[in-house]
Amino acid sequence: MDGFFLINKEPNMTSHDVVYKIKKKFNFAKTGHTGILDPMAKGLLIVLINQATKLAFLFENLNKGYQGSMVFNKQYDTLDITGTLTAQKEMLLTDEMVQESVAFFDQKQYLQKPPLYSAIKVKGQKLYDLARKNIEIDIAPRKVKIYHLEMVSALKNDQIEFITTVSKGTYIRSLARDMGERMNTYGSLQSLTRTQIGSYDWKNAKTIDEVSLEDLNDVKSLFTNHQKIVLNDYLVRLVQNGVYLDERQIITDEPFVVLDQKENWIAYYEPIEKNKYRPRYFFQ
Repeated sequence: MDGFFLINKEPNMTSHDVVYKIKKKFNFAKTGHTGILDPMAKGLLIVLINQATKLAFLFENLNKGYQGSMVFNKQYDTLDITGTLTAQKEMLLTDEMVQESVAFFDQKQYLQKPPLYSAIKVKGQKLYDLARKNIEIDIAPRKVKIYHLEMVSALKNDQIEFITTVSKGTYIRSLARDMGERMNTYGSLQSLTRTQIGSYDWKNAKTIDEVSLEDLNDVKSLFTNHQKIVLNDYLVRLVQNGVYLDERQIITDEPFVVLDQKENWIAYYEPIEKNKYRPRYFFQ
């Protein structure tokens, strides 16, 4: 049984906790997720089941949507309110100041410095492990894109509510920090809900307690819009053994799915160079 669940992660739970609980609940052999959601955050977590764990790469570059709240004039070591308060200001802020900061980052591509407390690995060690040991390390900024950023509440007690859509690798905690710095103050994340991963919506997700096997999404749904090619029995046997394909079978710049003559799904292929394609996944 292969596929994926749309899980509504509850706060105060790690992404690993969710994956482990799903594995135990249904006695699956393998489970995995497509992208970490911080323990304080809630919302959409895609959990891959059995052979589908090999398809995590399909989700890596998908945009993500969030809603949440930020607090300004306060700085935490983790860049969110679960951490230790390290500094604060009494700066008078206005809606106009926050709106200017929002407008500055809306639709902006920039180099963003990840939080020290994150799962990024440096020389084999996760940053949050180094941070807990008070080991200072220079983190290289990463190119990110803020596709949409909107303030959806008035400023109250130095707090705002927001919605945003961002590229792969964007940290909303870092965005809160950067928005604060734009106003010459501090910015920290107060709450966060992941609402979207690509076309997958939080509204269709279920909690660990609610989810059932009927909610398992078929792996094939990930390839609905991919080109399909039918090969003869001889070539299908080669495909099943992992052979690369070339222009003799297909000419395309896009990934595709190989079917046999009975329209059984055999393998998913991706181009690696002009007119050369390698298998990335085999259907069971």
